[in-house]
Amino acid sequence: MSLQILILAVTAACCLGFGFVLQQNAAQKAPLSDFLSPRILLDLMKVPRWLGGIGLMVVGMALGAMALGQGEISLVEPLLATNLLFALMLSRRQTKQPLGRQGWTGLALLAGGVTAFIVAGQPTGGTATSDPVRHWLIIGLMVGVALLLTAYAKRSRLSSGPALLATAAGLLYGVQDALTRVTGERFAEGGMAEVLTGWQPYAVVALGLTGLILVQSAFETASLRMSLPALTAAQPLAGILCGVGFLGDRLRTDAGALAWEAAGLAGIVVGIIMLGTHRAMPSGVIQPKRTPALQTP
Repeated sequence: MSLQILILAVTAACCLGFGFVLQQNAAQKAPLSDFLSPRILLDLMKVPRWLGGIGLMVVGMALGAMALGQGEISLVEPLLATNLLFALMLSRRQTKQPLGRQGWTGLALLAGGVTAFIVAGQPTGGTATSDPVRHWLIIGLMVGVALLLTAYAKRSRLSSGPALLATAAGLLYGVQDALTRVTGERFAEGGMAEVLTGWQPYAVVALGLTGLILVQSAFETASLRMSLPALTAAQPLAGILCGVGFLGDRLRTDAGALAWEAAGLAGIVVGIIMLGTHRAMPSGVIQPKRTPALQTP
């Protein structure tokens, strides 16, 4: 792993983590009538704190795209998952809570899991598969699961809905990262003309906007403790699946390596959950459900 990729990915994670906290601070005050509606973006555009969070997220996504253009998605995605560490850093300044045993254990598991997965798997690039069926099967699986989670979240609203929406958004962001890498490769091959004639850049924009609506709806209805861990865990898992599935990424597959890779991924997920549910994360204020006023004839 080159130092440049490491710096790009970790800086991207820093911007994403800070951006998520600022977005949730603003989104929790949005009206519940905006739930899962594009109107939520229009309403939040009037809030300076949210615009700052979106600006940081855009910078983070751009830096992440640069890292993906230079390294394998199976290498970059675990590094991007460290955005939760930076989110916790900013949240601690707001809540004044110490890390304690849970925080330090979660930090060690996340950092150790990322290290174990990268060292054991030794992700390397390869030739992307040209089989369109394989592409669409994996992408369709990720998008299909995201749609199912969204449909169920729409019914459950304030109970398990935020975590489901965040998981759905994470799956979409993982696919978006994979298609961002494909778009970068097309640009390297034939410039902007090659990019604009493919479907991938348009899918990147559509996935990004859809994921943004899902994330803001999750932030609107619950605290970061319920939404951010699911988002942060789902994205790298989906990205790694796409990378190995159709982008040609290779991981070591001997028994010892597979065991450490599995342990590393488990450590990442458990560390994300421990950090994401830490009391230093702002609890937010869940708004009461509004009922329309009765109309008199």
